[in-house]
Amino acid sequence: MFEIIPSIWLINGKCVRLKRGDFTTEEVISSNPLGIAQEFESIGLKRLHLVDLDGARRGEPKNYHILEAIAGYTDLLIDFTGGITTDGDVIKCFEFGAKTVTISSAAANHPERFGQFILSYGREKINLAADCNPVDNKIKIRGWLKKTSIDLYDHIEFFYDRGLKYLKCSDVSRDGVMEGPNLELYKNVIDRFPNIHLAASGGVRGIDDFKALRDIGVKSSVFGRAYFEGKITLKDLEKFISES
Repeated sequence: MFEIIPSIWLINGKCVRLKRGDFTTEEVISSNPLGIAQEFESIGLKRLHLVDLDGARRGEPKNYHILEAIAGYTDLLIDFTGGITTDGDVIKCFEFGAKTVTISSAAANHPERFGQFILSYGREKINLAADCNPVDNKIKIRGWLKKTSIDLYDHIEFFYDRGLKYLKCSDVSRDGVMEGPNLELYKNVIDRFPNIHLAASGGVRGIDDFKALRDIGVKSSVFGRAYFEGKITLKDLEKFISES
């Protein structure tokens, strides 16, 4: 089953949008992320990708209060990400209401530790974020502010061999600019790791992009900007869900 997952990006407790992860393009969409989450829930969406950009930049989560509010006032299954580095961070995320966590920087900087997270908390709860620019396929971390020398496919393979089930992969060059998802990148990932549950992120322009991702075997699609710019409406999303 293919799932669409809305994303809310947080800076200072407010919902924002960026282009290609560039913090200088920050634009505040709403000071009420809970209200946005409730709108998504109202049409039947089940899951939310909640991105703590303050946490991503600083190396530890900062927007626990928003996580707690959305978890307390919706039934959404929240995937929380941004600066999750230690066992203590993971535990706090779950305590504040996250159902799953997605981890990027810690997986790149401390691969053995991330592998232990999968063992300790279970492969249903720990997701890997592997985000890159396909020009060189090098992993980017810390809110995409830092480029590493780690190859995308080597990175995925290391954890795939250690039981990884859920992967979020972003083409950072397409994020927030609505140029369409990088179908070639995602198809390559699926071909190399056929048992991975891939959530594709970046570039979605409309419902047809969801269909294209579904058709190549992607399990879920994370979207944001297309909704916030009115390219996709709640009615569009509701219809897609009902027909899926």
